[in-house]
Amino acid sequence: MIAVGLVYLGFVALFLGIVSLIKPLIFLRIRNRRQATLIVALGLLLAVVGWVLPAKEVHVAVLRTQLDQLAPVYQFNEVHSIQVAASREQVYRAIKDVTADEIRLFRILTWIRRGGRPSPESILNVPEHMPILEVATRTGFLLLAEEPNHEIVVGTGVATPPGFQPKRRPTPEEFKAVRQPGFALATMNFLVEDAGPGVSTVTTETRVYATDPSTRRRFAVYWRVIYPGSALIRRMWLQAVKRRAEAPGS
Repeated sequence: MIAVGLVYLGFVALFLGIVSLIKPLIFLRIRNRRQATLIVALGLLLAVVGWVLPAKEVHVAVLRTQLDQLAPVYQFNEVHSIQVAASREQVYRAIKDVTADEIRLFRILTWIRRGGRPSPESILNVPEHMPILEVATRTGFLLLAEEPNHEIVVGTGVATPPGFQPKRRPTPEEFKAVRQPGFALATMNFLVEDAGPGVSTVTTETRVYATDPSTRRRFAVYWRVIYPGSALIRRMWLQAVKRRAEAPGS
């Protein structure tokens, strides 16, 4: 999070500096273009430092969930949770059934993510009225594990070596075992746990494991730029699950 904060603080400073090169922002005490140039340089420095900070490798000590079993080592992750006034069965059904159109800002953010370009059906271009997890697991994601009414885990390769062309979809065991250089593997779960009578806690975590230092450094630049949008999508995704699970007749 420190690295992401530095990157975006750098972006803000860079933006303010560029604006001040055109017209100094006196209210920010940027009185001339010389100061504006220093702000631009500071912004660039902060962003670069954020990008190059090493990503710490985390090893899970106690394997509690299916996600822990499948991604026990990672360098990048994000975790979000929400409480839902519904049973685990209702919540799990909502996770499986929620559509992209129920997730606020999803289509705008995924449109930005793919650069406004059209694309084949995928999690970045989900057809209307289709459950998002169903689309994900029949396109670029693998269903790695599922415990009904408790946890579902999916995974995909977010970076692969140049020219890599798999002959078939790997098994969960093969996905977990990938260690060749050039790969970054993303594993995401939804975990549903009891939080009291008629109340459940839903947690979604995404972990990314890069198999070599070079891939880790390259992925760090990408991750630290897209993290805010990625986090927002996941929070909105959980909100959509909550609305669906708590709806009358769900």
